[in-house]
Amino acid sequence: MTNFLAVERAVRTAAPHNLLETVRAALVQHYGAVDVDLLMADYSLTVLQPVTELPYTAEPLSVQSSPEGRAFGSQEPLGRFVSREGVVNLHLPVTVRGDRLGILSVRIPKERCTSDTVEDLTEIAELLGHEIVVAERDTDVYLQARRASRLTLAAEMQWQLLPGRACSRKEYAIGAQLEPAYAIHGDNFDWATTSETLTLSVTNGMGEGIQASLLTNLAVNALRNARRAGIGIADQACLADQALYAQHRGTEYVSTLLLSFDLATGDAEVVDAGSPQLWRQRDKIVERVPFEAQLPLGMFEETEYVAQKFDVAPGDRLVFVSDGVYGAAAKAGETYGAKKLARAIQAAALLPAAAVPRAILQELAAYLDADADDDALVVCLDWFGRDVRS
Repeated sequence: MTNFLAVERAVRTAAPHNLLETVRAALVQHYGAVDVDLLMADYSLTVLQPVTELPYTAEPLSVQSSPEGRAFGSQEPLGRFVSREGVVNLHLPVTVRGDRLGILSVRIPKERCTSDTVEDLTEIAELLGHEIVVAERDTDVYLQARRASRLTLAAEMQWQLLPGRACSRKEYAIGAQLEPAYAIHGDNFDWATTSETLTLSVTNGMGEGIQASLLTNLAVNALRNARRAGIGIADQACLADQALYAQHRGTEYVSTLLLSFDLATGDAEVVDAGSPQLWRQRDKIVERVPFEAQLPLGMFEETEYVAQKFDVAPGDRLVFVSDGVYGAAAKAGETYGAKKLARAIQAAALLPAAAVPRAILQELAAYLDADADDDALVVCLDWFGRDVRS
């Protein structure tokens, strides 16, 4: 049995709460590792938190100014030789289908650090990421490690509702982020894919706190229930609208932008039911893509929704924002607005989709120079398309 297969077997059979200790022992035994640490990215994507037996007992590392943070940002293995100790510090991305979870740091003797070893350890870090996603059904260890501070109950509910913060396939790459990460209320994003389609929704629930979170939970689960029945997005919107109206009788409602993409052709349909906006960067031009506005979900009984058609081309970048972004107002009362948002999208042109939302929200925070009064949501979709000849 090769070293890699031995480590793989050990990790796959480890207890959910004991993944780090298992991978540490296996790497010491089979690769001569001196030390192994696992760091998880926090909810705001600003620090990497060490996974420890007791939560919050180790100092976090900055994503911006640490070697581990550089490996996290670049999504490439990063090694640094420590001459005095004769070891190489390897920092390896822990990522699952584009969703960046953290970093596996391995200290290994220089003579053992071959290109084959680095390749093995990079694959082991990816394997560990998949096992963490499965383990989170049974343990809180890794979720606790992602928290730089305590989440509000509303934020807890919202983060548990999300599919992830990034996803990638050959046809597209998605990145998304919510702020304030530890106190979000009603904003939400969701996506699901099949072999031929991608469905994506951006939701802005009215209100604050637990009530806003409960409202969004109902809306997102109603949309999922309709989607999983195999019906189109117009009917998904109708059924979610009925569920919300039946519960709240029009006193509370949800703004939603609902989209479905054909992966082979780039043909898309959209239902614009409220405040979230879609912006497109095509070549060097950044512009808002307007749609026919329809009523928010749950405002009136048995509202009919109609899907509009539009298309995306390979190389397009689509950026979805909630009103907490374009409508955010600084102390002087001036809103962030279209021009500043377009500049922020343009400034992030060279970043991968997973990094774009964080960059735009940082630009927003710098403009506001204060805590935002509303949730702010950004979703970035890079469209690569499919070569139908293949």
